Amino acid sequence: MGWHLRVGRRRRLLWQEYLFGYLFILPWLAGFFLWTLGPMLASFVLTFTQWDVLTSPQWAGLENWRRLVQDPLVGVSLLNTAYYTFIGGPLHLLVALSAALALNLPVRGIRVYRTVYYLPTITPVVASTLLWMWIFNPDFGLLNYFLNLLGLPGRRWLFDPVWAKPALIIMSLWGFGNQMVIFLAGLQGIPAELYEAAAIDGAGRWQRFWHVTVPMLTPVIFFNLIVGFIASFQVFTIAFIATGGGPQNSTLFAMLYLYRNAFEYFRMGYGATLAWVLFAIILLFTLLQFRTAGRWVYYEGQIK
Repeated sequence: MGWHLRVGRRRRLLWQEYLFGYLFILPWLAGFFLWTLGPMLASFVLTFTQWDVLTSPQWAGLENWRRLVQDPLVGVSLLNTAYYTFIGGPLHLLVALSAALALNLPVRGIRVYRTVYYLPTITPVVASTLLWMWIFNPDFGLLNYFLNLLGLPGRRWLFDPVWAKPALIIMSLWGFGNQMVIFLAGLQGIPAELYEAAAIDGAGRWQRFWHVTVPMLTPVIFFNLIVGFIASFQVFTIAFIATGGGPQNSTLFAMLYLYRNAFEYFRMGYGATLAWVLFAIILLFTLLQFRTAGRWVYYEGQIK
């Protein structure tokens, strides 16, 4: 009898914990269902409609999906996005890691340097994009001025279909601060004893970096890789301001083409279809990165 009473009391306490737990996260749950899951489901329904915002949505079946397959600009926008992601993403990661390594050195005034290197990240994107547009100006821009001083020919940069995407990638490198801070936190979490043991074994600076720093930093690299790739797939602001998708659609990224269809051409149903395609691509690449993470990501304390 006493055993049954103890079990019943334990169950009541467990249910009370569940109840209080859900009560604490109720505001988040309400926000998720109202402002995230609800709009997502509504946007999926819109993919089967024709809606110009001004009138009621009209059922269109698979028309938006058929149009997507036949639209040549969809392929152009996805290729431009892939170029920006798979070239700019790793470069962004490399610059952030290099800056973190430099700012992890025990030098005088290091906090000032860390603040200075992080400042561009909190600069409004519109302001920094306008600054870079002046730097890349082919007539009086700072970059062409320095190239001419070195005896090198200037480029038309944002006005050249060949150089427009590389110019936008260079722009994006300006805001590496968030990834740099995460890398810096990871570097400071590596035990100093590992470096001391490697030095005793005769490991040089490069060997210590490759065999100690990189393996211990792989979880941070993995996190920054995931976040960076997701952000790169959704590039919009700098292209919208600097080039508007030109020249010759060379910077027409997927998010920009989605925006044009939904909010300029008032084709909300087609815009929702493009959004779901982009969501599926991002989800696929994210799952692929998680699938392959076990081969190269090392977590301290795990047994292999």
